[in-house]
Amino acid sequence: MYEFAVTPAITQLRRPGVTITEVEAGSIGEELELAPNDRIVKVNGRGVRDYLDFRFQTAGETELTFHVRKSGGQLLEIEFDREEGEDFGLSFEQIVPRQCANECLFCFCKGNPEDARPSLFVRDEDIRLSFLYGNYTTLSSITEDEMNRIIEQRLSPQYVSVHATDLKTRAYLLGVDEKRADIFGKFRRLLDNDIEIHAQVVLCPEINDGEILEKTLRDLAALHPKVVSTAVVPVALTKYNTDERLTRVTPEFCRRTIKEVEKLQKEFRRTLGTTFAFLGDEIYIKGGVEMPSRRHYGNYPQIEDGVGMVRGFLNAFDKLLSAALTNADSSSRRRPTLMNVRTHLAAFVPTTRSSDLPQYSSISGGAGMRGTIMTGEMFAPVMAEQIERYNEVTGAKLSVVPVPNTYFGGDVSVAGLLTGRDYLNVADQITGDFAIIPKHTIKSDEPILLDGMTFDELKAKFPVPIYDLDTNGLIEFLANK
Repeated sequence: MYEFAVTPAITQLRRPGVTITEVEAGSIGEELELAPNDRIVKVNGRGVRDYLDFRFQTAGETELTFHVRKSGGQLLEIEFDREEGEDFGLSFEQIVPRQCANECLFCFCKGNPEDARPSLFVRDEDIRLSFLYGNYTTLSSITEDEMNRIIEQRLSPQYVSVHATDLKTRAYLLGVDEKRADIFGKFRRLLDNDIEIHAQVVLCPEINDGEILEKTLRDLAALHPKVVSTAVVPVALTKYNTDERLTRVTPEFCRRTIKEVEKLQKEFRRTLGTTFAFLGDEIYIKGGVEMPSRRHYGNYPQIEDGVGMVRGFLNAFDKLLSAALTNADSSSRRRPTLMNVRTHLAAFVPTTRSSDLPQYSSISGGAGMRGTIMTGEMFAPVMAEQIERYNEVTGAKLSVVPVPNTYFGGDVSVAGLLTGRDYLNVADQITGDFAIIPKHTIKSDEPILLDGMTFDELKAKFPVPIYDLDTNGLIEFLANK
């Protein structure tokens, strides 16, 4: 059951309160005899909608009253004291996302095959997930309750899909009327209350590029520093996108966009002290243009949107090879990692599946190491060049296999959207004793791939052991060989 973004933010479609999923032994929660499936309905007389409400309403409080609906239906009122900052030892259900009410022209859900698993058709439009995980919202259907909640609970920063500041263009892209598309009053209210915003533009050729893009970036830059950054990423069309209003991104389009935006970036660095408007890595790769320097990206404010990820990887790999060449001790081999800069500390972060990580002692290192690294077609040339350097330095025999995306097809070439059947299609190209696939192709809270194949099923069909690693994990793995 999902809440839709056109309804108020209170939970009409769900039971009031937040459900406990786990109680830590020896914690306050255990002392209060709280148990999994109990629901905390109120804190000090105020209603609780989700664990963010619970976190906000208990922050700094030492004298507390919980209204708790026990799993058997009994309603209890529990009064107690706690030390300032003392943890409750409680884990809660995850937030149920509210769905988007827009009909975005380029919505990725429209590019899914009919047999895709249901979760791929969930279009979230949720200011809570924006704060917790950096999910983008359009603010086109935000309610007064939600606006007040962002401001009262300091849910900052927010990540906002702007796409265009030209009102007619934005309304056209979102598939809504101009009244709903107009967000600048909402922007101003958030910024006046010191809520920071990271903006996004999904670039659609012949719609919001050229002069429209320049206007958008200038309008947003005028709101800096509270609008902290803007990411410009290219639209990706699968083989199922048949809308004739959409034009595919070409190498020529990418080169032209880079040239146009570079002028603005230079201006922003001069006037704002920051690049501010960042192009997605895919634009540089598809355009055949060298990635900008580390300095260009500052603190990588939009890395989770595919902006600067390649540069961070290249710099980290340089440090890895430098350490290998100088045969430095382990303390000097540490390198900067590509940090997840979006996920808030209050967010649920699934634990790493340790059984899926390669045991370093079980695989021969150095000259004896033989294996295959699988990645998307877009990133494969970058990865292959670095692995070739690694092989030359260490004597290893690693290979890189670019994996075509046959499930989505079209322009989709990023690693994160590969599926089980895509990997199986190139299984005959695997060499060596093991294979590594990108970790992001597996659901973060469940070992399943986008086409519904489980990770265990994939491993059972492969001729060698498979490990799932992100770029940090890969570099750590190579550094320990």
